[in-house]
Amino acid sequence: MYFIEKAKNSNILQKFDYLLFFAVTFLSIIGAFVLKSAVATMPGGRRMFLVQVGSIVVGTVLALIISLLDYKDFKVLGIPFYIFTVVLLVLVLFIGTGEKLGSRSWLNIMGFSFQPSELAKISMVLVSSVFLERIYDGQKNRTANIIKFVIYSGIPIALVLAQKDFGTTLVFVFAVFVMLFVFGISYKYILMLMGAGVAALPVMWFFVLNETRKDRIRVFLNPELDPLGAGWNVIRSKIAIGSGKIFGKGLFKGIQTQNSLVPVKESDFIFSVVGEELGFVGAIIILALVFFILMRCLYILKMQGIDTELL
Repeated sequence: MYFIEKAKNSNILQKFDYLLFFAVTFLSIIGAFVLKSAVATMPGGRRMFLVQVGSIVVGTVLALIISLLDYKDFKVLGIPFYIFTVVLLVLVLFIGTGEKLGSRSWLNIMGFSFQPSELAKISMVLVSSVFLERIYDGQKNRTANIIKFVIYSGIPIALVLAQKDFGTTLVFVFAVFVMLFVFGISYKYILMLMGAGVAALPVMWFFVLNETRKDRIRVFLNPELDPLGAGWNVIRSKIAIGSGKIFGKGLFKGIQTQNSLVPVKESDFIFSVVGEELGFVGAIIILALVFFILMRCLYILKMQGIDTELL
């Protein structure tokens, strides 16, 4: 039975973490300015910037609404949301797009493109956390809850793997490891899982990965192996970051950025824009802000009674 006990009522205004909220908001505003610079000379750049700003506004409103709700309400809605995202992941296998980018992982609905795997990350965490909580509390049918945790976590991972989106698959696997780590699983089990993963690497290399995937790994380790092909993006981004030096060239003034010499500068290689136009100082400030947000989240977990000492 999927029953969730409500959390105790509390003063929302007192519990609201204003420091975290303003830190995330500030980082989002910086990101919007950096994106505006990245797409300034791109066709459709204005639309990309407006979509980003709209997403920040919508996300902020949703964050405020969510903060007013009992967090356990999301676990109640977890199963329907989980089923919905699994259906989307199945649809991707039949009508999805994105093969030219290396994996069929996108859905186009009414002119709007999105990756269902992004929604599935949330639904998997919501549902899996329920069974981890039951196991942690020592409820009956512990073995059954362990099996359910494995099944509910494994289905979206398998579907994303079937899309040949190996990068996102690793994100799902990492999320499961983080959940188990916070849950308090013994180090010996973590080491056993890591050992099994290392032992499986030769099998993956010789029997699972095709030559295209192998080349991506080779070029990732050494971009100079294919400087005009697969290694081009990394090499150009390194040049852009290096040209920024200490204080950068200034927003909208980066030579590599404004002349579109770094491919995919608006998303995958957005940090090259930061490095070139804001320089080492700007990059360090942004990374420090990201680190602060992460530490603040861990602090909140600890204050909520979740043991984070191992982290």
